[in-house]
Amino acid sequence: MIRKLESQGVVSKVRSPFNSPISPVHKSSGEWRLTVDYRALNEVTPPLSAAVPDMLELQYELESKAAKWYATIDIANAFFSIPLAADCRAKFAFTWKGVQYTWNRLPQGWKHSPTICHGLIQTALEKDEAPEHLQYIDDIIVWGNTAGEVFKKGEKIIQILLKAGFAIKRSAIGFWRMHIPEYSQIVSPLYLVTRKKNDFHWGPEQQQAFAQIKQEIAHAVALGPVRTGPDVKNALYSAAGNNGLSWSLWQKVPGETRGRPLGFWSRSYRGSKANYTPTKKEILAAYEGVQAASEVIGTEAQLLLAPRLPVLGWMFKGKVPSTHHATDTTWSKWIALITQHARIGNPNRPGILEIITNWPEGETFGLSSEEEVTRAEEAPPYNELLETERQYALLTDGSCRIVGTNWKWKAAVWSPTRRVAQATEGQGGSSQVAELKAIQLALDIAEREKWPRLHLYTDLWMVANALWGWLNCWKKANWQHRGKPIWAAEIWQDIAARVEKLTVKVRHVDAHVSKSRANESITTTSRWTKPPR
Repeated sequence: MIRKLESQGVVSKVRSPFNSPISPVHKSSGEWRLTVDYRALNEVTPPLSAAVPDMLELQYELESKAAKWYATIDIANAFFSIPLAADCRAKFAFTWKGVQYTWNRLPQGWKHSPTICHGLIQTALEKDEAPEHLQYIDDIIVWGNTAGEVFKKGEKIIQILLKAGFAIKRSAIGFWRMHIPEYSQIVSPLYLVTRKKNDFHWGPEQQQAFAQIKQEIAHAVALGPVRTGPDVKNALYSAAGNNGLSWSLWQKVPGETRGRPLGFWSRSYRGSKANYTPTKKEILAAYEGVQAASEVIGTEAQLLLAPRLPVLGWMFKGKVPSTHHATDTTWSKWIALITQHARIGNPNRPGILEIITNWPEGETFGLSSEEEVTRAEEAPPYNELLETERQYALLTDGSCRIVGTNWKWKAAVWSPTRRVAQATEGQGGSSQVAELKAIQLALDIAEREKWPRLHLYTDLWMVANALWGWLNCWKKANWQHRGKPIWAAEIWQDIAARVEKLTVKVRHVDAHVSKSRANESITTTSRWTKPPR
């Protein structure tokens, strides 16, 4: 990479009393970008009066155009198109493999590079009276009511830039995708066969991804306009899955029953981030989500942050895990940005299933204080169980989601005392069926280990109510309700037969709320026992 830059005249060998550390960045295209950590130099660099435009103001202006067609022009290596004064080059020195180099062109990472680059491009466009456009550093956008109008404007701007000595990145052609949730994860199988370094082999996975993205595009919702004011509520939902990160930004004002989406973002993991544990990935998703949201609503607007897992309690308390893959500097950066721009939300959270199924193999599983089971309406709370009884307690959860074009259910059971999780999965079904599968899994454990009784904790009211009394009614009615078979009748019959042989206590719980609520006492209990004969 450095040899290539040297052959192009972008860098050259030098002897300098100054030196800054390098930090290569692996781009999504597979190429490497050489960046230098110029923070020490930036601290002593005098300020400039000029600055790049505010991204939020540009967005407001763009929204006011209300055109039908838009196009962007991306200048290739814009910084490297601008010579660096010879008497300043020594200050930008860096070392690679014992040899000191410096930049002959405007370097990335220096605080004034964006400002200088933006100003030179702006001057060139104004000098030759470019058509109406918006510019942010080396990105330019044009608009119009027809494709021909936009093409004509874009072509004229490109000619002006070429005349000024800039090159255009003609390969950087893409499509607007902020209105497609989890776009990157959906199309990732397509990227595997379209990269130049890979052989093109179209298989079932690619066909499924192609079919799904067409459906997502056809049914995508329109993004709402950005609104401001004290009554505007902004919510950022972030999540980290097996294949990458995703965020969605929503906005709601008084009088609206539903919020409006402002954008959806997603991307795959880069470099070592793919090796982060699920918890670290969730915090990374929150960090990058806040960055993306700030570009849309600004840094002054209040932002409610709702990650998929309740990991933010650590950060707002100033607690950082002692073992992780990210460096302490990286953690500090993430936490500083998140705690500055966001506050903890309280949306509906997923159950323990998502935590269990995504937990790395070989690592000790456990729930944080934010994820303890909580006070419910029936049966004794887990924290009020005697120590001798807690060994017979199990938490169950189930969910169902679309994988490709098919529904897939997952069921999980967790033992708080043993800190052991078990999970099972299958095709079809629903979240309710998955919860029943989790109950069956819990009964399997109790029967296999010959437990005298079983304490069940479920977050599904239907399951709790059924075990509290509905099963007797269904059984007497031959597993029918108003003349029609009940849902999942075969599973319910299996559960009913097994609870006749085992004393089962059940309690409905709200998933993942504060530990203080979990410790609250309750007096009412409900119990399933072997019925009298």
